[in-house]
Amino acid sequence: MRSIFHAAAAVFLLHFFLTVTFSVGIRTIGGGDGSGSGPGFGFSEAPDYRNGVECPVSVNKEVVSSCDPDLVHVAMTLDSEYLRGSIAAVHSVLRHASCPENVFFHFIAAEFDPASPRVLSKLVRSTFPSLNFKIYIFREDAVINLISSSIRQALENPLNYARNYLGDILDLCVDRVIYLDSDLVVVDDIHKLWNTALTNSRVIGAPEYCHANFTKYFTDGFWSDPVLSRVFHSRRPCYFNTGVMVMDLVRWREGNYRKRIENWMEIQRKRRIYELGSLPPFLLVFAGNVEAIDHKWNQHGLGGDNVRGSCRSLHTGPVSLLHWSGKGKPWVRLDARNPCPLDHLWKPYDLYKGSSIKDRSSFPSSIFLGFSSYLS
Repeated sequence: MRSIFHAAAAVFLLHFFLTVTFSVGIRTIGGGDGSGSGPGFGFSEAPDYRNGVECPVSVNKEVVSSCDPDLVHVAMTLDSEYLRGSIAAVHSVLRHASCPENVFFHFIAAEFDPASPRVLSKLVRSTFPSLNFKIYIFREDAVINLISSSIRQALENPLNYARNYLGDILDLCVDRVIYLDSDLVVVDDIHKLWNTALTNSRVIGAPEYCHANFTKYFTDGFWSDPVLSRVFHSRRPCYFNTGVMVMDLVRWREGNYRKRIENWMEIQRKRRIYELGSLPPFLLVFAGNVEAIDHKWNQHGLGGDNVRGSCRSLHTGPVSLLHWSGKGKPWVRLDARNPCPLDHLWKPYDLYKGSSIKDRSSFPSSIFLGFSSYLS
């Protein structure tokens, strides 16, 4: 374990960069001046990361656009329950990016989250004053009737399925995006992941794990049905984790992959062909046709399994991204003073300084206005 911490120490000595312009948009929300209501709402302000002289300059540097194809586009969900993880993830991306000004974040917020999208945007702005980002609203009713029960209630959260709708939610001008979960930190330059080539008309790229027992992700009823299981007959499917994906949104939209995923979710509601939440439909549609990315870009499973959340160690090999998929989350275990050894690698990116985000008493009452109050 000592070698792990020595390696981590080397990673954390990467120099800081400082960043500049800020742009924020909120779909279907109008009014207001966008100012915060207290610094950070319980989060410390992050250092101001800027581009180095070697970074390319955008055509229009004064106005950063969510449509700019020269930027690195990152999509993440943003909600009150996992907010602490999301802030740490953003911090890690900026801290290690060679050109942090050239990263644009697309945040997906749930329509009925306890913290309204406007509150979340103020929080992000106060924590990262120079961040380029836009917040979109995810209409939960688009998927709520398609969600089936899972082995862990958290996996039934509609926002877990927002990745299925990125082609519809994000502006049509966004052709390509990196999707990242909220329970991870990036310890390498995000531009390297962005430069992944999706060959042979592949729609997504992700680290694959072909040694995993692929059959366990579906029920015996699925494998015994000759019609359903035939979906894999022409493919060599491997497991991949959907928490880190490079996505070609042009091909996604053209192929109507959102509907393909929904079709499997509808079958699941009737036949019960898997036990997990949003992962199996992605496997059914894409497994065996994924651009394989180096495993270092998703050292996943650090949160343990979906029931106990026990401690786990790193996979063999280099590390560019640490992912606490599974039940155990590092901020929960650290606060409980019962952390796993690897949770200490997440802590340097944590900007939280207050009490629980779920405790409304830690915020001025004025910032927890209902979502409907901000409709234009």
